[in-house]
Order: sequence, then structure tokens, then C-alpha cells
Amino acid sequence: MDIIVGIDVSKDRLDVHVMPSGDSFFVCNDHAGIDGLLSRLAGLGADVVALEATGGFENLAVAGLSGAGLAVIVVNPAQVRAYANALGRRAKTDPIDAAVIAAFVAATKPEIRPLRNAETQALSELVARRRQIVQMIAAEENRERMVLARQARKSIQRLLAALKRELKSLDADLDDHIRKSPAWRVRETLLTSVPGVGPTTARTLLAEMPELGQLDRRQIASLAGLAPWTRQSGKWKGKSFIGGGRGKVRAALFMAALVASRYNPVLKAFRDRLVSSGKPKIVAVVATMRKLLTILNAIIRDEKPWQNA
Repeated sequence: MDIIVGIDVSKDRLDVHVMPSGDSFFVCNDHAGIDGLLSRLAGLGADVVALEATGGFENLAVAGLSGAGLAVIVVNPAQVRAYANALGRRAKTDPIDAAVIAAFVAATKPEIRPLRNAETQALSELVARRRQIVQMIAAEENRERMVLARQARKSIQRLLAALKRELKSLDADLDDHIRKSPAWRVRETLLTSVPGVGPTTARTLLAEMPELGQLDRRQIASLAGLAPWTRQSGKWKGKSFIGGGRGKVRAALFMAALVASRYNPVLKAFRDRLVSSGKPKIVAVVATMRKLLTILNAIIRDEKPWQNA
């Protein structure tokens, strides 16, 4: 029987449950705690170690465990919670959650994909920080339009100037990071050859979807959360919808699809055809996002830039 380790992650500690032995323990979520965890797992011969995505608190453990050669998987907490509800497990504590994570992996047997290396993780953090700065700039610009007091407006303008300098610095850091990797330079050039795809979208895909070019179109759409879910029971058929997947990728593709719907001849014709056939505009945009991702996946797979049909 497979040995599965489930780990519930919080800011300060890692609660661990081992299947099928049922052993449970916890360690601190720091370098010393992870070293202790590795010592305890060393003789187990664990087949897989599963952790929930917790907004970054899992990163240290994931890096330590994968660096030690263990097969590590980061699972979706919403799926784990749904699994617990299906089993009727309403109680929720950290040790219980660790056991549920292990049981979820044992039942669903999710595919274990290679985790991002340190360079890709660093790129992801830079892209995320750039996104945060852009959001802060937008928020301050909105405040500037509404404020009446002159002193408050000057404060906003000073902060905006500092944020824009930081954005320029981050863009330079991203350029430098991309230049360090010949493979990334080639991939960014391939991705931005598609009308509608700029450096921000390309870098988001490089950072958040390293599987691009390695999966088929259905798998890559599912990974991004762009594969439609069908809702049907008997003669009743509800509307399909999308969800799950990688939200950062989806957000980048949404903006790219809006631009491509105007300036990319193939995607513009595709989107216009859907709208003229009666599809709601948001449905047409989502379909355009999915088609754009399929095109980008094929471009990376074939290593051939965009060519107008």
C-alpha cells in the first residue's frame, strides 16, 4: 500500500498525518522544523507528500521537501474541503485536516507534476509583486480623482510617483531575470509574437504555467480553469461554467483576450462569429481566452512564432 503524508499548513506549524500507519505529529513551520520533518520522513519511504495551497505559507516546506527528493504535490484546499464534506467530516482542526488531505490524495490519486524550480519561483514572485504595484497605482489614481483637499492630493501624488518608480524598477528586474535564461528569452519572444500578448502576459505564463507546451489543449485549458463544466441531469441541462485552475493565468489571459479580440485577426473573427451567432459577450470572451491559450500552447510546443493565416 502507498505511504501518503498529508500536511496541513499554517503560518507557524505543520500538522502531519501519515497513511496508512495513522501516525500524527506537528513541527514548526521554519527551517529547523522542516529539517526535523525530513528526519522523521527519511525512513518511511513516502510515495507522496501532499500539502494544501495556503497563500505562500507552504513555500518553505515545499522547497525543503522537494529539495530532499520527495514527491511533493500541492492540492487545492477547496477540493479537499469538498471531499471532507462528502465524507460527512464536519469537524475542522489542523490534525484532522492533515488526515483529510492524506485521504483525499489516496482516493483521487492526482497527477504529480514537477514543481517549479527556484528560478521559476523567483520569476513568479516578481510577476506577483508587479501585479500588486499596478493594483496600488490604480487604487491611488481612483483616490486622486475623488479627493478634494489639496494636501491630500499632494500626498497621493507623492505616493503615485514612488509607486511608478518602483514599477519601473520591477520591470527592469523582470527584464534582467528573463535575460539570464536563454530558454525564457526564446519562449517570451514566441509568446509575444501573437498579437494581443504582451510581456506581462508572457511572463505570467512563464512563471505560473511552466507546463505550457507539454500538455494537450484539453489538459492545458483545465489547468488554467478554462475548461467548461457541463451541468446535466436527466432531461435538464444547465449552463456550463468555468472555475478552479490557476487564477493568475486566467486573469492575464482575460486582458490578453480583450486586446486580441480587437487586434488579432484570427481571434477577432472567432469572437465576432460567436457574438453574431447569439452567444453572450462574456461567453465569447471566455471562449477566446481558451482559444488563445490553445494557440500559445501549440506555439511553445512547436517552437514556431505566430503566423497570420
